[in-house]
Amino acid sequence: MCDLVARTGRLQQRYEDGSRLVAGCIPFRYINSEEDGNSESGKVVQVLMISSSSGPGLLFPKGGWENDETVREAAVREAVEEAGVRGILMDCLGNYEFKSKTHQDEFSPEGLCRAAMYALYVKEELETWPEQVTRTRTWLTVEEAVGSCRHAWMKDALVEGFCKWHQEKMEKGEEITVICIDKLVTAKT
Repeated sequence: MCDLVARTGRLQQRYEDGSRLVAGCIPFRYINSEEDGNSESGKVVQVLMISSSSGPGLLFPKGGWENDETVREAAVREAVEEAGVRGILMDCLGNYEFKSKTHQDEFSPEGLCRAAMYALYVKEELETWPEQVTRTRTWLTVEEAVGSCRHAWMKDALVEGFCKWHQEKMEKGEEITVICIDKLVTAKT
């Protein structure tokens, strides 16, 4: 049984210009290339995707950004609720617009949504999490994830957002400084 509880309902949802505001992340980790059979480099990037509760295909954790939290807090919350992972929330990968057929309401009659997506370096996989009964999680290479994405906008977030962001960091050999809860953490990519 999971002690954490997923937030539900729309009473605290944020809207702007007729769009529901959403926060999410692309959880990632590194594995040794020997495990993957790749001898070209020392580490391989994997991203975590979750099953959809409403059909085929895989998703990245995301959900409504609520009035009592920052967009970064919402992205972290969604990672815990939907994927059961915690880690270091890094840079924003961009804002992605899409239409939701299931989330049309008086504030967004056409179901317009705008998602702020972040990179999340996973440090912990929880044994239990709020949505584990309705969602499974799967680690994939970026190439596998591109082929498994249910939504075109999530493919864009992966390819145009995450991959470009990660490549820039690798090329620069940059240390990424991020805020993790209340302390400053430095993570090397």
